[in-house]
Amino acid sequence: MTIATPDWVKHAIFYQIFPDRFARSPRITHARGLTLKPWGSPPEEGGFQGGDLLGIVDRLDYLQDLGVTALYLNPIFSSAAYHRYHTYDYFQVDPLLGGNAALRELLDEAHARGMRVILDGVFNHASRGFWPFHHIVENQGDSPYADWFIIRGLPLHPYCSDRDHPCNYEAWWDLPALPKLNTRNPGVRDYLFEVARHWVEFGIDGWRLDVPNEIDDDSFWQEFRRIVKGANPEAYICGEIWGEAQRWLQGDQFDAVMNYTFAWAAMSFFGGNTLRADYRHPQLPLRRRDAATFAKIIERTLGLYDWAINYAQLNVLDSHDTARALWIMGDDTSALRLCVLFQMTMPGAPCIYYGDEIGLSSPGDPHSRGAFPWGAEDRWNRDLLAFYRRATALRHRLPALRTGSFQVLHAAGSVYAFHRVLDGQEALVAFNADTLPATVTVAAPGHASRRLVQAWPEGEERSYTVKHGQVELTIPPREALVLTGENRRRVRRA
Repeated sequence: MTIATPDWVKHAIFYQIFPDRFARSPRITHARGLTLKPWGSPPEEGGFQGGDLLGIVDRLDYLQDLGVTALYLNPIFSSAAYHRYHTYDYFQVDPLLGGNAALRELLDEAHARGMRVILDGVFNHASRGFWPFHHIVENQGDSPYADWFIIRGLPLHPYCSDRDHPCNYEAWWDLPALPKLNTRNPGVRDYLFEVARHWVEFGIDGWRLDVPNEIDDDSFWQEFRRIVKGANPEAYICGEIWGEAQRWLQGDQFDAVMNYTFAWAAMSFFGGNTLRADYRHPQLPLRRRDAATFAKIIERTLGLYDWAINYAQLNVLDSHDTARALWIMGDDTSALRLCVLFQMTMPGAPCIYYGDEIGLSSPGDPHSRGAFPWGAEDRWNRDLLAFYRRATALRHRLPALRTGSFQVLHAAGSVYAFHRVLDGQEALVAFNADTLPATVTVAAPGHASRRLVQAWPEGEERSYTVKHGQVELTIPPREALVLTGENRRRVRRA
């Protein structure tokens, strides 16, 4: 099977937004007289702080200046939870977010700027407020929808369950508020496939799929792909799979996954000296690693998949399900900068979690879901924001960093270097994770003698001479070099 993934994704820089906490628009909150928690309330309190889709529209200039070309939104459909993973109407954008009209405006405004928008699809479970489940609550065994869920007894107990009296139906993590859908039921499948088709036809550019491995049925996702790609062949399908994902990345199910392997590998190498010893996550095995071990992890990960997949992977550092990357790495800004530059120079689409670019730092859920501090710019790390803008510009400027070949040149001690080539344009990228300068000689595949020009760090007019296929580099502490030039050796794309 020839594997095809959307071309636009390979050139995209994503920005993940948790809608309730990104930005409020007065067009919604004032017009409807909503009672909301104060903006910036401690996220552990829960509750709605009033971020909405028109608030995102109002901040598109900021996102465009950041270099963002695609948005990934956490769930936006009607829900009684601020995070909206408790869906009760899949065909209605939550009125608190502005409803369907606000999504229409966001899509139109984003698309006018060349930005794409993908939505979070929660198809493994719904809310106990979802109308078929409510129908069973009212009618019990007489409900025609009784087989839409996996029920272990009647009458249902959706509100009086506790640890000693568990709910009598399958629920995600045994949470009564999240009944699992019976996706083997043809009516459930038809309903969910129609949801997937409807919003792609509405204009979204793809789906990020929540816990898709818990729908343990390849035929479901194969049909899901057929439906989505039939509505838009360039729609992106990205699954939340935390580890190796060959099963889903054979060209018949997903285009990519949220690449958490990339995240923990990068933080383990670049943040190895400052990783928080008290941070434990069941799916992020963080521990200090040297360049050689780091290289083996990266090469193994890239070797698992077809290169059409590798170029489309969603390369994250953190998300709403983890602590923020800066916090994980002990608030070491230099470690975060190295991780971000690694994102911007590697195969796969970088994804920025909202607020990371201004230095937000916090432990995991719910703390990592705090409100973006608009109006409190004195709290922003302006130097870090400027760094992000330069790093995204570097990726946009050099096509080889997006879809070029990939070859490791050096991996020892604290130095990791690789080579990217596309249509004769080359980029040699070298990282030094140590606190001391590093001088190394690395191979520079291509014709024997040529000059490479320093593209990063910017502002330094330096050139390097390749002699006999090698070049000597002196890399400052906690820094990287990106050298560019023309390589007459036509390198086969990876």
